[in-house]
Amino acid sequence: MVSELHCPTCNIKISGQFDLCKFCKLSPEQRAFAEVFIKNRGNIREVEKELGISYPTVRGRLENLIKALGYPVSLEQGDAAAESSIARERKNIIDRLGRGELSPTEAARLLRNLTSK
Repeated sequence: MVSELHCPTCNIKISGQFDLCKFCKLSPEQRAFAEVFIKNRGNIREVEKELGISYPTVRGRLENLIKALGYPVSLEQGDAAAESSIARERKNIIDRLGRGELSPTEAARLLRNLTSK
């Protein structure tokens, strides 16, 4: 709850009880993700490219954002699809590492990004 608003230009202060909007209550990371998501018009592939993270990570962060805004997230299909997608992506990274297409450091970074939110 915000109890005071202040204008640094004219030095006016207003006291009271002010509610914050849903977006103001998000963490800085959630707000930054929301901004990138909106800027890219919800195109998950573009969000992947801009943030340098995998599809499952984008989906996970999006679901985290939806929950933080107070909306329900479907657990049946969404979680099963995300888990399956994460497993496929994890296997792909390990296969690429085995073929020498990725360095161990890059593979570790990609695997960490799979589960970060």
